[in-house]
Amino acid sequence: MRLIQCEHHGRIHAARVESDREVRLLDSDTYTLSRRAISAGQSLAATVESALTETRLDYQRLVDEKRLLPPLTHPDPAHCLVTGTGLTHLGSADTRSAMHAKTQVSEAELTDSMRMFKLGVDGGKPAAGSVGAQPEWFYKGDGSCVVAPETEIPVPPFAEDAGEEPELAGLYVIGDDGQPWRVGYAIGNEFSDHVTERFNYLWLAHSKLRACSFGPELLIGELPKHLEGTSRIVRGNETVWEKPFLTGEANMAHSLANLEHHHFKYAGFRRAGDVHVHFFGTATLSFADGVQTRDGDRFEIALSEFGRPLRNPLRFEADQPAIEVKSL
Repeated sequence: MRLIQCEHHGRIHAARVESDREVRLLDSDTYTLSRRAISAGQSLAATVESALTETRLDYQRLVDEKRLLPPLTHPDPAHCLVTGTGLTHLGSADTRSAMHAKTQVSEAELTDSMRMFKLGVDGGKPAAGSVGAQPEWFYKGDGSCVVAPETEIPVPPFAEDAGEEPELAGLYVIGDDGQPWRVGYAIGNEFSDHVTERFNYLWLAHSKLRACSFGPELLIGELPKHLEGTSRIVRGNETVWEKPFLTGEANMAHSLANLEHHHFKYAGFRRAGDVHVHFFGTATLSFADGVQTRDGDRFEIALSEFGRPLRNPLRFEADQPAIEVKSL
């Protein structure tokens, strides 16, 4: 089952995807439906079935009229935390072989990044009920940094690069008792400045640029272990870069359960009622192939299991003066 969110008559509604052309409206938004399911002690899928209305909407019209929204939002964006993990994916067979070869050196010769990757390879998939190696972790921002599907991603004037990161995103709601509940998964574009990141890994936080996008569809239920998608950049009517990418646990050094544990082990991330969007990492970047994006370029990230691709054009922002802090 897949859901979207859209604006309808001035309100936010979730809708079940019936086909690539039609969605069926639900009586509320995804956040409300998730909390309803938690309170009732039933699955989200069952809650969706009971919330269906008779209203059917044209999917493409929602796109054309810019009424498509991220598939999970919080009524107060400050109560949505956007985070992620890196160095989680093994990538293709060739990349995997090369990365393994790089870890077959003495501990003293390993870079910090390769040491972190090796920790994941060696201990990122512990037995059920056990805790594995910690991943790299980063904070993006709150819900205000999330850009809706089909909407422009802003590129701040201080960015050295504006590159896509095709990823899976886990979407969560925290219950009133502090229990994290996974609502489902979505395609994500974590979006980063890879020039800044490459200069020094201690600038990783600066490289994240805050803006990101996920959706348009939320996948409810089990996630396939192996997923094959396509990431591309379209300039005008021309595809200037395209590459397949692999994701899912079969292509990762860490299990999703291990990544989730190391995020939600902090009590502050189990605050009742909050929404969490957590990006699980990638192994495929246009930056690695020397691509430099331009104003108006469009990112398109597709995974067939998730329905419509996630599409976002770029908008480069004008320069700004230095931020001045004033004393009170």
